[in-house]
Amino acid sequence: MASLFITSALLPVPHGFATRSGGVSEGRYASLNLGFTVGDVRERVEENYRRLAAAVGAPLGALHTVKQVHGDRVLRASGGQATPALKPRLGDADALWTEQAGDWVGVSTADCVPVLLVDPEKKRVAAIHSGWRGTDADVSARAVEALVAAGSRPERLLVAVGPAIQQCCYVVSSQLAGHFAKRFGSDVVVARGDEFRLDLSRAVVLTLRRVGVKMANMDVLQECTSCDSARFFSHRRDSGRTGRHINFVLNRF
Repeated sequence: MASLFITSALLPVPHGFATRSGGVSEGRYASLNLGFTVGDVRERVEENYRRLAAAVGAPLGALHTVKQVHGDRVLRASGGQATPALKPRLGDADALWTEQAGDWVGVSTADCVPVLLVDPEKKRVAAIHSGWRGTDADVSARAVEALVAAGSRPERLLVAVGPAIQQCCYVVSSQLAGHFAKRFGSDVVVARGDEFRLDLSRAVVLTLRRVGVKMANMDVLQECTSCDSARFFSHRRDSGRTGRHINFVLNRF
């Protein structure tokens, strides 16, 4: 069951970046699709979530998620009784955190950058969804700031940046490339002839460094969701007709 998700050696609590393996969905959603709004059969998605929770070793009803809107809003997930069923989404946001023991938080991706934060001192965890709009809006910085406001220290945070569409596949317009080069530095963009490729994960890392996260405390996974069709769903590669991953971290110290 461990093959359902990829982990980072850096984070000291249960966590993972889900792959597309180990579920019951079929066709373009095969097999561990964790998205309810992409056209898959709901009962299959629900079974996929049950399989994920069993692999994580946590109650499914203790998982908190949000309705992602490609912005910079961060929500705090409070406790509440864990039930066998998946909770309704908290609200419109692209990051969430909790300090409730036994709860887990997760965000959905299919190319965008997932980021997991862990504060081992204050026993807090956070999950972030950072597409290009969220990255431009500094959503990762907003999540760090939310933890700092609660008493965390940025230099003590541990971070895993998960699988996403990498520079090898992420061709963007010259306008977007120029905007990101101006905001984050020229090394987040590579020009190949008339094509411009964006390193979105690097832009996220630079954002985190700017708010005090140490590079030594970050693990940046290099898997490309667009390249690896056997392991990952990719919105861009599959022209929007694909499944979704959940990227999660459990508050269990």
